[in-house]
Amino acid sequence: MTTPVLVPAFADPVLNAQMSFRAALKAMSEPGVVEQADYTDALDKMHPATFSLALTLFDDGTRVWLSPALDTPMARANLAFHCACPVVDDPQQADLAIITATEIDYLAQFPCGTDRDPEMSCTVIVQLDSLDGGREVVLQGPGIESQRTVTLPLSEPFWSARERVTDFPKGLDFFMTSQRQLMALPRSTVVSFL
Repeated sequence: MTTPVLVPAFADPVLNAQMSFRAALKAMSEPGVVEQADYTDALDKMHPATFSLALTLFDDGTRVWLSPALDTPMARANLAFHCACPVVDDPQQADLAIITATEIDYLAQFPCGTDRDPEMSCTVIVQLDSLDGGREVVLQGPGIESQRTVTLPLSEPFWSARERVTDFPKGLDFFMTSQRQLMALPRSTVVSFL
C-alpha cells in the first residue's frame, strides 16, 4: 500500500492565510462577486480555490465531510496534516462540507441550525467547473445594493434543494469554487429566476 503524497500548502502561511480569509469574507459579504483564491495549488481532485478555502477555514475543531467524488486518501492525508481537522463519515455531523455540483442530494443531510442557534449550520463548498455558463439568476439581500445577476452552472434541483434547506435565520451558507476563483451565496440571499 502506497503512502498518500503530502503537497505544499501556503507558500507564506501567515500572509496567504490572511489574504485567503479576506477573499472568503469579502465573497460572503458581497454575494455573487467573484474573488481570486490563488494562494495554493490543487490538492488531488480539489481545485486550488477549494484547497485554499480548506486551509483557511478548517482546523482541529472543525468537523469536515468530503463528498465521495473528492474523498481520497491523498485529500484526507493532506487535510489531516495541514489542518488537523477531523473528517466525519456522517454528513449530519459536518460543520463544513465539500461537494461537487452533481452531489446535491447530500444538501438535505447537512445540519441547518435552528431559529435559536442558526450558527450550528453547515457551510458547504461546492466545487464547479466554472463560475458562469448557467441559467441567469438574480440575487438580492444583504451585501447587494439592489440586485446582482449570476450565471452559475447549477441545475434546477440545486436551486430547489437550496430553497428547501434555507429558512432564514437557519440554513446553509455556500461557497462556490472553480479553479482559482470563489463566490459565496449566504443563507440571507434571496434567489429569483429571470
